[in-house]
Order: sequence, then structure tokens, then C-alpha cells
Amino acid sequence: MVWRESVEALLVVGILQGWIAHHGNARAATARYFLWAGVAAGMAGAALLAAVILSLASLLEGDREDYFQITMAGLAALLILQMVVWMHRQGRGLKQELERGAERALTGHNWLGLFFLAAIAVMREGSETVVFLYGLFASASDTNLPGSIAAVAVGFALAAAFYWLIQMAARRFPWSIFFRVTEVLLLALAASLLMTALDRAIGLELVSPLSGSLWDTSWLLDDTGRLGGLVAAMTGYRARPELTTVLVYTLYWIAAVALLRSARPRAAERAL
Repeated sequence: MVWRESVEALLVVGILQGWIAHHGNARAATARYFLWAGVAAGMAGAALLAAVILSLASLLEGDREDYFQITMAGLAALLILQMVVWMHRQGRGLKQELERGAERALTGHNWLGLFFLAAIAVMREGSETVVFLYGLFASASDTNLPGSIAAVAVGFALAAAFYWLIQMAARRFPWSIFFRVTEVLLLALAASLLMTALDRAIGLELVSPLSGSLWDTSWLLDDTGRLGGLVAAMTGYRARPELTTVLVYTLYWIAAVALLRSARPRAAERAL
């Protein structure tokens, strides 16, 4: 998630920076100033959201904190799903849309327009990352927390390295492959967060499991072991699921596939 969101933010900045470099002329220096000011503002906005979420969490105690964490894990799953569907729909025309916005801002000396274009784009990615990370850390046990923090750091490093690598090989490696592969990974990760929220809701007796364990595949892959735990964290796999878990997991994937199919560009739009 951190890898994907960071790459998207870098792509937005890279597209705008590249357009300004080629078309900015004498106004390029001013345009770059407002571009990077917008990037800083977007990052500050995401940091402010993180502070608000942490402050709210610290004010809650007992069951209220559990309810808040369940809500944030569920919200993180929904945000990931929404982000994947949005990128699936807009990805083809995102570059052109950003360049048109930069052209309007530069032509009309609308520096605030360029500022807000960069700020909103970066804050969008940053805010989604903040909500996801809170949901991740809220659902992680004490033993998993160091690994989660390390994974976040690796995600940022991979994003920077991957962006540089793709820029070097842009003609040979289409971005569409990156986005299609990460779409599947992110949808599986959203399913995992949804299952975590559901498990906690069942544990607090907010939701009925509707049955005992329907089956037991722990002999094949135990979701409490190292490998099984990794698969569970990445996909929402459960070795001993109840009926509610199976129903919610199945409905999630049906909804995800249906939303992606509805987000495909129409033939007339692809021809434009």
C-alpha cells in the first residue's frame, strides 16, 4: 500500500514537473516554486490528519477504542477499494488531465491553481496512506508491530527506487503492468483489513458468527504460523472461518469485481 500510494504521488509530481520543464519557459521557476509548495502543503495536510486520528484514539478508552479501531480498519479497506476503482477508471487519462490543469494554470498565471493541483493530489495519496497505516497498526499485535514499521520504511524506499527505475526504462516497461499487478495486491490487502475488522467485531459480540468453524485447513496452512500468518495478513485467509466470515469475504470479492468491470472505459471513451 505504501509502495503504491507513494509511486502514485511521485507520478503526479513527475508529470507536472516534466510538463513545466518542457512548457514553462520564463515562468518555469515560478511554476516549480508553487508546485513544490503544493507538494509540501499536501504532505502537511496528511500529517495533520494523522495527528487528528491519533488524538482521537488517545481520548478513547476500553470498548470505545476497539470500536474506533474497527471503524478505521473497515474505512481503510473501503478507501483502498475506492482508490483501485478510481485509478482503474481514470488511469488512462490521468496524465492528460494533469497536464491540462498545469497548462491552464501556467497560461493564466494562476499559480494558486497549480499549488492546489499538486496539494490535493499529494494529500489524497497521503491521506489514504495515513488511514491505511492506522488500520494496519491497530490490527497488528505487539509481535507484528516492528515488522509493520519496517514494512512501511521498505515501502517508501521501494517507491523511490521503483519510480527512478521506471523513469529509466519508461519506453520498455509500461505503467499499465505495474497498476494491474498492484490492483490485485491492494484488493487482497483490503480484504485482509476487512476480515481483521470483522474478526474484532465478532470478538466483541457486535456481529454474530452465524456458525462454528465451517472447515479447518490449518493442517495445510495455519493462519497463526509464519507463512500462514503472512498469507492471512496479505489476503484475509482464515484456516477456520465461520459462516459470517465466508459470506463477507465472498461478497467483498463479488463487489470488487463488479466495480472494476463497471469502471472500464467505454468504447467511445477509449476512442477519444
